[in-house]
Amino acid sequence: MQPLIDNARTFGQRPEEFAGLAEGQSPEVLFITCSDSRVVPALITGARPGQLFELRTAGNIVPPYGGERPSGEAATIEYAVQVLGVTDIVVCGHSHCGAVGALVRGDDLTAVPAVRDWLAHAADEPKPCDAADPTVAEAVQHHVLAQLLRLRSYPCVEQRLADGRLRMHGWYYEVHTGIVREHHADTDAFETL
Repeated sequence: MQPLIDNARTFGQRPEEFAGLAEGQSPEVLFITCSDSRVVPALITGARPGQLFELRTAGNIVPPYGGERPSGEAATIEYAVQVLGVTDIVVCGHSHCGAVGALVRGDDLTAVPAVRDWLAHAADEPKPCDAADPTVAEAVQHHVLAQLLRLRSYPCVEQRLADGRLRMHGWYYEVHTGIVREHHADTDAFETL
């Protein structure tokens, strides 16, 4: 923890670099990814403060729209699309994903009921894959596509897609190589950016 504290103490010593951020934000991209500490959107994309609006959830899960209570995830998506007017949404899954791996393997999650119940929102079961493969690549990529499909059920997303003001992208990040792959609909494959 101490190195993080030390950096935080010196971080604010360059106020001229951040003064403009007080005027507001206008990110172009809503970046939905996993809470995994190895996935750092600004590092992956080279984004500066104000360029990405981030939504991080266990397993980069997009919950169903609606329901009994609004969710923080739904509010974040709606705010990004309706208020900030993002033009692109990226759903970025990653290799070695514990959430998708748990779903693929059928792990017993009774000791972590909140995690178990959250993973029930996964849209559909990740594609079965070799449970011995620690990257769970194929399952994660299938899972990313399921989350993109789920996003289309959000009225604000559906409307912006219909009028051509929004694009969606499915990414797969390899934590062990740093390579990012994007889904291409024409080939139905994840190809290196």
